[in-house]
Amino acid sequence: WDDNELRGTLGLRAGSARHARTIRHLITELAQIEILEGDTLLDRLDDFLRHASDGSYDVLAGEESPRFAQRLDQFTVRRVLELLRRTHEVVCVDTGNNVESPNWRTVMQAADQLVVTTVPREDAAFSADWMLDLLHEVGMGELAENAVTLISCPTPGRSQLQDDLERHFASRTRAVAVVPYDPALETGSSIEYAQLQPETRHAWLRAAAVMLEPFAR
Repeated sequence: WDDNELRGTLGLRAGSARHARTIRHLITELAQIEILEGDTLLDRLDDFLRHASDGSYDVLAGEESPRFAQRLDQFTVRRVLELLRRTHEVVCVDTGNNVESPNWRTVMQAADQLVVTTVPREDAAFSADWMLDLLHEVGMGELAENAVTLISCPTPGRSQLQDDLERHFASRTRAVAVVPYDPALETGSSIEYAQLQPETRHAWLRAAAVMLEPFAR
């Protein structure tokens, strides 16, 4: 679910969409959809999802209008999360970075695993660090301590700063995962798994294993 309130682009990464529906359209019909069950529910919800070309994941696209964010109150967010839990084994939510939003805090409170994404740059790392501080301040320190920091490299090569950031976030979160630069991801277009380099595939697989490790015990 692309729950970024500032025009998230995750819907664009899912390949060619069959429609232009977003979370706004789903909420309009949410009351009629959430009472459905089984295959009827799956078929109806499918009308609002965009799919990866290889069928490996679905995307509930975010709404482009920033005014729509006001309609995502805590109650509505919980209803959408519950609907997605009923139809998908793993639900990943891109929260965006509006930490003052009730929407953002509701997703955080519902999360089983927090993944803090950043790149090996000082400004990005500062923002990630600040968010962890905020979670401690609002009583969600355990979520922050059990988080996984994901460092995604937008350029080839390795810098001293990356080494420093890995050590720093290893002291603040449960684990740190690093995924390398891959030219197949540089364009920001749809993600085609077959075009990723083997090193990239293995790195993302290791990252996913680290994220899911607490649930495999």
